[in-house]
Amino acid sequence: MTRLQGKTALITGATSGIGLATAKLFVQHGARVVIVGQDPTRAAMAQVRGRIEAHFGRLDIVFANAGIARPMPFADVDEDNIDAQMDVNFKGVVHTIQQMLPILNNPASVVLTSTAMIEKGVAGMSVYAASKAAVRSLARTLSVELLDQGVRVNAICPGLIDTPIYGKLGLPAEAVTAWAGELLAKVPAGRFGRADEVAQAVLFLASDESRYMRGASMLYDGGFATL
Repeated sequence: MTRLQGKTALITGATSGIGLATAKLFVQHGARVVIVGQDPTRAAMAQVRGRIEAHFGRLDIVFANAGIARPMPFADVDEDNIDAQMDVNFKGVVHTIQQMLPILNNPASVVLTSTAMIEKGVAGMSVYAASKAAVRSLARTLSVELLDQGVRVNAICPGLIDTPIYGKLGLPAEAVTAWAGELLAKVPAGRFGRADEVAQAVLFLASDESRYMRGASMLYDGGFATL
């Protein structure tokens, strides 16, 4: 079944992990997909919008997925740590949606990537979780503000997912392995999730099957935050 037949989608942070898996799944379901990396700047997204308008005209779906994590004990958090994560995780989402609004169809679906860590505290992830909590809040607020434009906004909140992000934390490999093991012990499902599994949930939120959902936050975390 092609659940996105004839639709055009933009996916940010789509060169690996959840974004790439979602892009592949969207294509399988009939969508035309534009993918970009995690450049958070307004200028970059304005250029993307121009190219989308030139090639496709308008958008039906935006999956604002680009994100980074910079674990750090709270006592050591500095301006660079805060700015790096807020610039990509929150400001990047804001810029993406702002720039794409003029070319969004009515109706359209916007999906934002938050995290299960907004529901369960994890030491060392204070700024990351806060940046993603802002994203979840944005989904709720924009759902009201964009209602008359036919744009519905929902958030996907993945838990521990096996993606390349763990190799980009700036930590030694042995430290990442030890930390991942500690976190995995807190997952009732007993394993890390897969990017392609999260992509299935994003497909649902992007498709007309979720047309009655607005401002929702979908946990996809193997029970990490709730059990």
